[in-house]
Amino acid sequence: MISSVTPAAGSPGGGTLVTLTGSNFIQPSAVRFGPILATSFTVVSATQITAVAPPGNGTVQITVTTQGGTSNGVAYSYAGAPALTGIFPTTGPASGGTVVTLTGTNLLGATAVRFGAANATSFTVVSATQITAVAPPGSGTVQVTVTGPGGTSNGLAYSYMAAPVPVLSGVSPGQGPPAGGNTVTLTGSGFTGATAVRFGSASASFTVVSATQITAVAPPGSGTVQVTVTGPGGTSNGLAYSYVAVPVPALTSVSPGQGPLVGGNTVTLTGSDLTGVTGVTFGSAPATSFTVASATQITAVAPPGAAGPVQITVTGPGGTSNGVTYFYVGVPTLTGAAPALGPLTGGTTVVLTGTNLLGATAVRFGATPAASFTVDSATQITAVAPPGSGTAQITVVTPGGTSNGVPYTYVVAPSLTSLSPTQGPLDAGTTVTLFGSGLTMTSTVLFGTTPTSFTVVSDTWATAIAPSGAAGPVNVRVTTPGGTSNSLVYTRVAEPGI
Repeated sequence: MISSVTPAAGSPGGGTLVTLTGSNFIQPSAVRFGPILATSFTVVSATQITAVAPPGNGTVQITVTTQGGTSNGVAYSYAGAPALTGIFPTTGPASGGTVVTLTGTNLLGATAVRFGAANATSFTVVSATQITAVAPPGSGTVQVTVTGPGGTSNGLAYSYMAAPVPVLSGVSPGQGPPAGGNTVTLTGSGFTGATAVRFGSASASFTVVSATQITAVAPPGSGTVQVTVTGPGGTSNGLAYSYVAVPVPALTSVSPGQGPLVGGNTVTLTGSDLTGVTGVTFGSAPATSFTVASATQITAVAPPGAAGPVQITVTGPGGTSNGVTYFYVGVPTLTGAAPALGPLTGGTTVVLTGTNLLGATAVRFGATPAASFTVDSATQITAVAPPGSGTAQITVVTPGGTSNGVPYTYVVAPSLTSLSPTQGPLDAGTTVTLFGSGLTMTSTVLFGTTPTSFTVVSDTWATAIAPSGAAGPVNVRVTTPGGTSNSLVYTRVAEPGI
């Protein structure tokens, strides 16, 4: 009985040594590949035979014949030699590591992929027509071949490209403190695969940002040294870097000292020794951007932040500055306005309530600024309404942004056109009907200087109870949130004999 054959495929020209594993291989008289006898075979043990495959094609059954009969068959395939038709990419670095895709035929069962005489670092048989392989280190142009059960393929050219020598064109900043620790940006070319950055003979920690940029942390040092970069292609030219006693930057103020949670506002930092600053942070968040205007001034764009104070610091070659306080302010909100209406002429004092009202820079009634306003607290502002008409939305502007709007209605001043009756007794109690317009919101009816009870029937009609008084005429007026009306005369007449 045969349980396995290794390998299970070979060249159509024969000659492949195969190992048969099974049982009862006692005094075998023949090993056949289909109907054809093996070129030769050797009985290793009762469970193993090695045989040399004869020429053939297609898939055949291998059998073993002994005195006990003929075994079962196991499949063996005559495979054609692999052939390569394409390779991509056709070039790579001398250090190897490039993933190369090979296309062709008869690639199943591949046992080796070679770049010249060197085996591929690894390879994967994707299908009968494709293999991916990792190029080993090498040089010059080599032939890539695939070896399988059917033999070794033709070769396709693959070229190892010499890595360029790194070139340094810039070091920024060009100086730093003797203690090191500052970040230095190196610009140039050929930085891919860089293995070392040195300040003189001292190694620096570094990050390859791109083929043209490296950021490095300067090690401690003294005097002026040459900065170099080493890569697969060699070591670059050197550029000067000086260790100097650089003063630590200092901040004295920030303006404005507050801004919205979303950031985006520009602040001006003043201080000293700001030349060469490489970083500005708001708390732990870097500024969105910044510009060093002079040794005493920097402008920076605030990043987003959480409500509350943070310390702004700047970092330069000499170290990190002290902090100045900056407040992230929530967007203001309005919850109410009292009173919520007033005359067209403005002048009404309105109390606004809400949140985050500190630092208000504007109060608007619609698009019109308030005549004046006072911030009473974080939750209250008093504002004087400007002239207007209709219903306007009151909003408040602070460093945190612009609030929601609350409505404020401009009310037309009331007007009286007639009274009925126009006269009455000295005693109180006469019901007087007032005709006019704008009477709906009547708050006071005066007979002279005396207020009296009244009832609003409609916007054009109200009734009032005439109060008692001396004989003679008095002026009747109506007051609403829109103002005080014109006056009409009501005359008290003494009864005859009194």
